[in-house]
Amino acid sequence: MSYGTFETTHTAADDRYDKIPYRRSGRSGLDLPAFSFGLWQKFGTDYPFETQREIILHAFDLGITHFDNADRYGPPHRAAQQNFGRVLTKDLARYRDELILSTKAGNPIGPSPYLRGGSRKSLLTSLEHSLGDLGTDHVDIFYSHSTDLSTPLEETVGALVSAVEQGKALYVGISNYLPDRAHDTAALLAEAGVPLLVHQPRYSIFDRRIEQNGLLELAGQDGFGLVVYSPLAQGLLTNKYLESIPEGARAANSTFLKPDAITDTYRQRTAELNKVAESRGQSLAQLALQWVLRHPNVTSALIGASSTGQLDHNVNALQFPPFTDEELALIDEHGVHGTGLNL
Repeated sequence: MSYGTFETTHTAADDRYDKIPYRRSGRSGLDLPAFSFGLWQKFGTDYPFETQREIILHAFDLGITHFDNADRYGPPHRAAQQNFGRVLTKDLARYRDELILSTKAGNPIGPSPYLRGGSRKSLLTSLEHSLGDLGTDHVDIFYSHSTDLSTPLEETVGALVSAVEQGKALYVGISNYLPDRAHDTAALLAEAGVPLLVHQPRYSIFDRRIEQNGLLELAGQDGFGLVVYSPLAQGLLTNKYLESIPEGARAANSTFLKPDAITDTYRQRTAELNKVAESRGQSLAQLALQWVLRHPNVTSALIGASSTGQLDHNVNALQFPPFTDEELALIDEHGVHGTGLNL
């Protein structure tokens, strides 16, 4: 899809690189912003485009250069990429060299067997469509979105390597892979001369799986970075649900968070975490974001936003002092793995 040529209407903030730290992704040469912006939710056709545009441009003005997408994001599928492509073409085209654009393929986007999985057909066809959606000739990071055990890993890795060799991706990544599969992928990619740049797992105070299964340490051993998603556990790590479920909140209308997650146990634990945050002068959301970034193997945390104000608030998590041992102990006590997530 081509969006044509438009006059650029946005001039980026001159001080955008003074507002957010950058962190090296594993043993690569690439720095990513401590916060990356994800278009997983609220960037489909069900939200106003002008609001989406305002948030994307504000994120760039804050120094967030990494924008994370996937063929699956919408609704409908691919809509988030198409909406970002409109912004890129109209407002950010002259800043393309300053942007890290990522996309993913492999999760189902239709009934055809070629619209899912880790086959060469599925991955490379999806990448072609994604480039058209985004209105660019390459992405900076191309991900295998999830493990496909029915496809030989060598085929999936070969498709990622081809994307780089064809100049359609600069780096490659994986998402939602368990440690053994991630390690084997990293080894095969290294043999092909296309090192694994990054792995994108879920991680939050309420979801400690990458601590428990060894992926957090594996990243350091194998030399890839981690870009973690859902650091706020779909909104559970905010003060939004301490009393009730507000009208229009995610727990009331999302397929990813159900009302039965808001239990008395959840509220008790969250209230205690909120006390720790208040004692530090920050919100619970800011505490949760700062917490996932405390580990050196976490390169970046993916955040979304439904307004520029919410985005500002989340980015301000970077302004608070490091956690004390006592604070970390309290977070461990009340931030029990699986809370609200039905793990």
